[in-house]
Amino acid sequence: MFDIQEIRSQFSILDREVNGKPLVYLDNAATSQKPNSVLDVCHAYYTELNANVHRGIHTLSQLATEEMELSRRKIQKFINAEHDFEVIFTKGTTEGLNLISYILTQKLKKDDEIIISYLEHHSNIVPWQLLCERTGAKLRVIPIDENGILQLDYLDQFLSEKTKVVSVNQVSNALGIVNPIEEIIAKTRKNSDAYIVIDGAQSAPHFNIDVQKLDCDFFVFSGHKMYAPMGTGILYGKREILEALPPFHGGGEMIATCSFDGTTYAGLPFKYEAGTPNVGGNIALGAAVDFMNRVGHENIQNHENALLEYAQRHLLEIEGLKVYGEKAKRTGVVSFNLEGIGISSDVGMILDKMGIAVRTGHHCTQPIMEFFNIAGTVRASFAVYNTFEEIDLLVEGVKKAQRMLG
Repeated sequence: MFDIQEIRSQFSILDREVNGKPLVYLDNAATSQKPNSVLDVCHAYYTELNANVHRGIHTLSQLATEEMELSRRKIQKFINAEHDFEVIFTKGTTEGLNLISYILTQKLKKDDEIIISYLEHHSNIVPWQLLCERTGAKLRVIPIDENGILQLDYLDQFLSEKTKVVSVNQVSNALGIVNPIEEIIAKTRKNSDAYIVIDGAQSAPHFNIDVQKLDCDFFVFSGHKMYAPMGTGILYGKREILEALPPFHGGGEMIATCSFDGTTYAGLPFKYEAGTPNVGGNIALGAAVDFMNRVGHENIQNHENALLEYAQRHLLEIEGLKVYGEKAKRTGVVSFNLEGIGISSDVGMILDKMGIAVRTGHHCTQPIMEFFNIAGTVRASFAVYNTFEEIDLLVEGVKKAQRMLG
């Protein structure tokens, strides 16, 4: 049974008011709110278990280690990784992508090629630009059409023996467009031996993820977008690839032996987890997975898709409103502007006065905004606790903004 009120009751923040109005939180693509079960785990760690992991023989250290490694196994199952040690804890998607681009440095040379797409977040652009600067490799970008849909004919043209990395997101954070990554992976496997990297920051909160079925080499996502604390995330990598590549950070935990004559590295996953981890956050990430499993992935997806369809239908009834990516397959996001209102933040500020939280601006996707010749959009993004009544309030708020700013 899917009981929206019971789900909402698990999020205490949804009871608060903003500017004297009940909070309508529609900025979930930036960060989702956290259920009480996740917050309780964070509190319990710091009040009952607070200790460093893996290095202590005392009871608290051992208990904290057991809880964090249990969380790793939950996440292994969540994404269907073959081994738990293929699951690397990170600070989030951005760190995961930077980690991958750094450890691949020795695998690229001058005039090799890296393929990304026009739909990428800056965190899936800049690390590859930096890698190109280090190695002399070249960046190639799959374009989009007027609907924001990737033009995969260009991928066919780009793929060659020079292609060393293909890195794309599964879902666009700015437009909510669902990219055909199964097709992208199949084309890449057929035409090159490139490493395949999937940015799952906007898909892990909404879809079932099966990294073995996808056959990607790396998959990265953030905890804070899927009901877990900020500063948490996951890098999945295939065992044989992670074992063959060098470390990212150096320090405690990631060594097997260390001397002034040289250092040898620990096995997976610790090779890529230098330093004291975010133990409480990592344990809470496992609790967020528990929450999503209790609600049910199919329930989450069906509810959010219904919200998206309802929001788009009613927003498009507003004369002069344009939805970007309207005709593309999307999830979780509706991104729009009002004709004659050039600054999306003006709409956002009026909505905020009504207690409605949306995101405005370029959403760390300036190339997309340049393609559509706009400065930014108003983005409403959904989570499992949002309601149709909240969308009605959003629509009324947009109408009010149009009257005030038009």
